[in-house]
Amino acid sequence: MANELCLILETSTERGSAALADMETGRVVEERFFESDRNHNARMFGPLEAMLGGGVALSVKRVLAGAGPGSYSGTRVGIAVAQGIAIAQGCPAVAIPSLVGVEEPGEASLAVGDARRGHWWWARMRGGRMETPEPELGDADALRREMEAATTTGRVIFSFGDPGAFGGDFAVRRKQPRASLLWQAWLDAGDVRRKAWAAAPPQPCYLKPPHITPPKRPWLRG
Repeated sequence: MANELCLILETSTERGSAALADMETGRVVEERFFESDRNHNARMFGPLEAMLGGGVALSVKRVLAGAGPGSYSGTRVGIAVAQGIAIAQGCPAVAIPSLVGVEEPGEASLAVGDARRGHWWWARMRGGRMETPEPELGDADALRREMEAATTTGRVIFSFGDPGAFGGDFAVRRKQPRASLLWQAWLDAGDVRRKAWAAAPPQPCYLKPPHITPPKRPWLRG
């Protein structure tokens, strides 16, 4: 009989990924990547079919999905697919923050991103965990203050998107979440945190009501 598996999906950035992990050993059995933020709904099914073909899907006992913040469309598609597979397999689907699924940029860091229409989001991270329950949201001036404070205290600043979007005043690294790292974050989280994630309905990380209108704003100008 095959070992029980966890399927992990991460679709919050233009480089999506899917992984299978052995729930008994904790080992990642396989990980596949797919490109194009606007076509996650089409591009992700090939890797999923390759991983879940031949009856392996019958042993999937949990599905994890990255909840963002990031691409609203990509994250929504990933969670919807996770829920569909979970229903078919009779197992739970759980959404967890994509921010915990990145390679450690430093012991303490600040994640930043564009929330559109003149708003920006940020999240203070330490040891791979967010220091607040959810990312914070504010205007360009508020983000600048956060980035200045991070620079002063030695926090590494990273973003899922293009670092050039933040101008040249701050050193911003680009980091993208991976399905295998989401799995590791799940293992490291502890029972209390895992139960909290599992108790919440799977949904994208809503920073504010979604907009599809392209942003019209200059970057932070002092």
